[in-house]
Parts: sequence; C-alpha cells; structure tokens
Amino acid sequence: MPDLVSWILPFLFVLTVVVTVHELGHFWMARAFGTVIDSFSIGFGKAIFKWKDKHGVEWRIGWIPLGGYVRFAGDDNAASTVPDQNDLDEMKAKILAVNAPSAVAKFYHFKPVWQRAAIAVAGPLANFVLAAVLFAVLLGVAGEYRQRAMITGVAPGSAAEQAGFKAGDVFKSMDGRRIKDYGDIRQYVTMRPRQAIAFVVERDGREMTLVAAPQLIHTEDAISGKQKVGRIGFIGPDREHFRVGPIDAVVGGVKQTWNVLALTVDYLGRLLTGKVAADQLSGVIGIAKVSDGVAKASVEGARSPVEAGANLGLNMLQLIALISVSIGFLNLLPIPVLDGGHLLFYAYEAVARRPLAASVQAVGYRLGLALLVGFMLFAGWNDLQRYNVFNSLGGLFS
Repeated sequence: MPDLVSWILPFLFVLTVVVTVHELGHFWMARAFGTVIDSFSIGFGKAIFKWKDKHGVEWRIGWIPLGGYVRFAGDDNAASTVPDQNDLDEMKAKILAVNAPSAVAKFYHFKPVWQRAAIAVAGPLANFVLAAVLFAVLLGVAGEYRQRAMITGVAPGSAAEQAGFKAGDVFKSMDGRRIKDYGDIRQYVTMRPRQAIAFVVERDGREMTLVAAPQLIHTEDAISGKQKVGRIGFIGPDREHFRVGPIDAVVGGVKQTWNVLALTVDYLGRLLTGKVAADQLSGVIGIAKVSDGVAKASVEGARSPVEAGANLGLNMLQLIALISVSIGFLNLLPIPVLDGGHLLFYAYEAVARRPLAASVQAVGYRLGLALLVGFMLFAGWNDLQRYNVFNSLGGLFS
C-alpha cells in the first residue's frame, strides 16, 4: 500500500511552488498595469490564515492546498470569467456608485484588451521563467553530464543490429533533426515505438543513412511505474561531467526550458494523432508518485545527512522545473477556464470590438470544464493501473 504521507508531502510542496509562481505572474502583471486586486490565495476553501497589505490586497492561505488564484476587484469568481456587454454596463454602474469616474479604468475588466491578455499570459510565462531559473541554478551548481552522439555497441538481436548500425558510428541527424548529444537520441526514440526513424551517421569518414524502427518495450520502475517505450538497441558512451559557468548556465537554463516545452508539444501532437498510446497519460497521482520516488531516491545511498539534503534539494528543484513547464503549457491551451481560453475570448473581442455573448461563453466554460475533468479522470485511472494501486488495496483484504 502506498505511503500516503511520503506521496502527499513532496507532491504538495512541488504543486504549491509551481502554482504560487503561476499566480504571482498574473498578480505582478496586473499590479504593473495598476489593476485593483481584491485577494491572492494559495489554496482554496476557507482561509486558515489571512492578512491585508497596504494596497488593500487580502493574502490568504486556504485549507485545500491544491491550487490558488488571484481575484480582481469586480470578479464574480476566482476564474475571472469574461463578462459580456450587459455585465460590463452593470459592473460599471456599481463602480460609479461608490467611486469617481476615473476609478473605472483601474478595474480589470475595463482595462484595454491587450493588457488583459498580457495579465492572462503572465501566469504561464512565470512558469517558464521559473523553470529557466531553476535549470540555470542546477547547471551552475551541479554542472551537467554529456554523452557524445556515437555508438559504443549494439545489443544483439536489436533493431539497431538489424538496421546495420556498428560500434563507432557517430550520429549526425535523425529524421532531419540535428543531434547534439546522445540524450537527444534517447528522448526521440523513446516516444516513437514501431515508427521508422532515418538516422544519418558518419562511419570511416563518410556519411550514410540507416533506418530503424524502435521496438515497443514494457518497462516498470519505482518512480515511473509501468510504461511503454521505444528501444532501438544502441549502447551509448559513458557520461562525462562538465562544469558550467554563470553565463552558460543562464543560456543553458533557457535552452533546457525550450527543449522540455518542445518535447511536451511533440508528445501532445503524437498523442492526438494516435502515435502514442493514450494509456501513457499521467495525472495528479502520477505527479505525486514521481515526487515521492524522487524524494526517496535522493536520500537512499547518501553517505551523510548533508549529502542526502543536497541530493533532495537539487532533485526537487529539477522536478519543480519540469512540472512548471508542463503547467505553463497546459494553461496556454485554448480551453475555456484556462488562461488560453481567456486569450481566445480576448482575441474575439479584439477583432469584433465587443466581448463574446455570455450565453456562448457559458457553453464554452461548461465544455472546457467537462473536458478537463474527463482528462483528469482518465489520467487518474491510468495512474491507478500504472502503480498497481488496485493490487495494493486488494492486499489489505487478503
């Protein structure tokens, strides 16, 4: 049976950091435009702690630590739904009843559409900035490991052997993509089981093209659970450790964030086109299990409490960076209730010169919410099967 405490605490820590930075992105951009803000909450539900700052913003910590929000003055709810013209007229009348006419421009829904769009996109942008900063810190502190893009051996009977790869081959590209590091190959192959990949390699001073389709392999480990991945049978060189200077660390942090984002977009595209099995989707339970696995792996085998603490800190920072990129990307999807949905409505408003009708928005929000809930339930079901939760529960009654 999973240790619920070890699953929950690392997960809540990771989620709280990522969500808080996301909401601070919205908050800081809104403040930059002089927007009146009612409250900033970490967590939902009744506040277990709250206070007001000099700007009148109520800072809250809710008892349900599964998210957060920024509530702008005049909002009916924390989602900052886009009001239509009738709602705006009613809202304006209420503002004018207790404020001077100049105050209207300070309220979120009366800001120019480009400012509202900037506030909406600031949350995901903050997630990307957080990831870039953390990746840069990790590179600066721990350096990085690199592997030359070459083959030191080929597994017998593998797809690589059948395609004619040999030890000493140096990779140049795959499917037209330039290869910089052996890790590029591993990532690309993993997501493409049974799909032919064209590799350009250099052998004895000349280039040649070899085509191989990764075999579908079922794997299982303590952190990732059961997975279906592509394996081609390459044996890569040993990793080499390199120190990274401050400037290179910053550049590397940005590049790594971009690479993770590109990998996420690629994975989603392959999922929607049926090239990746839908049962590989993971959700909240998966994040919790990975957080637990990372925490345990960080301290196991450490030679001292100091080493264990350092390992834990660095590994959790890396996990936060990875999750932050995913959360930022997810929120940019054009689905109502997400930031991307708001941007979609703002785009309509910018073109039509008026907000979308409330009835149409309501349908969009219902569909968007249903889509997200359905996605979460499906991903949760995958996680329950991936980590054998049902078998663990069954063991309690045997």
